[in-house]
Amino acid sequence: MAASSDKNDDKRPRQFSFIPLEGKKLETLENKETKEFLSKWNLNNLNYQCYSFDKHFQSYQKDDFFLDFFQDPSVYSTLYVTSSSAKVLVQRVLGTAAGSVEVTSIPCTTLSMTFFDRLYTEGIVRESHQICKCFDEYYEGFQISDELRKMLLLEDSDNYEEYTDDERNEFLFRLFKHLCLGGPVCQFEDSVKPYLDITKSLYRDLVNVQKDPSTKKLLITSLVFSVTAYDKDRFPIYPGDKEHEQTFAYVVIDPLKRHVSVLSHKHGGSIW
Repeated sequence: MAASSDKNDDKRPRQFSFIPLEGKKLETLENKETKEFLSKWNLNNLNYQCYSFDKHFQSYQKDDFFLDFFQDPSVYSTLYVTSSSAKVLVQRVLGTAAGSVEVTSIPCTTLSMTFFDRLYTEGIVRESHQICKCFDEYYEGFQISDELRKMLLLEDSDNYEEYTDDERNEFLFRLFKHLCLGGPVCQFEDSVKPYLDITKSLYRDLVNVQKDPSTKKLLITSLVFSVTAYDKDRFPIYPGDKEHEQTFAYVVIDPLKRHVSVLSHKHGGSIW
């Protein structure tokens, strides 16, 4: 459920402070083959940045945490945002404090890629990993040429209900969907394997998993949020100035390491 923080008061006591970890990279995004796929899918402006914070964090503090984050000069002077200029995307630092922040908790409970096994059993993907084709149609600017994108986008498709609304809201499913849909000049894959492989790699890089010492079961300790920052006039300034399925900012908090990982993307052309 989304929550909004509208405490635009310079005297408001800050609970959290942040330091950019400029040398910290996301291994997946540094991989040459991954970069080639992201460029092919018109997702080469996918951006990752990491920050540390100074106090223990709990979920109920999320509104204050993110308002502190977007009003911290160490953040808004270093956090990259992608803006449009003459139909070309340009990366720049945010450069201004947010007046308010909308925060949505994103479930992150999936521990195995078997989550996607049902793609192979319902006529969406063949055993050879080839994606089943369909007649072309268009939905909200997306070209749908196969059963995978049909399942991802069309509620009246035969396979839409293979994943429940709760499953579709999972962070793992969201990453997979973003990769599959790509940008406005995306060159789609015939095989589902690159989408699954990069989804798995991103998820592993972003999400921390630990073994419970008493039950010996694996547990995800990271907390994931979707965020939108606004200026004092409630105009969206991050991750983009217009809402779109492929414009997003996910913030993954590791409460043990006190790290904030930001994965963002703005729908549009290529970065210049």
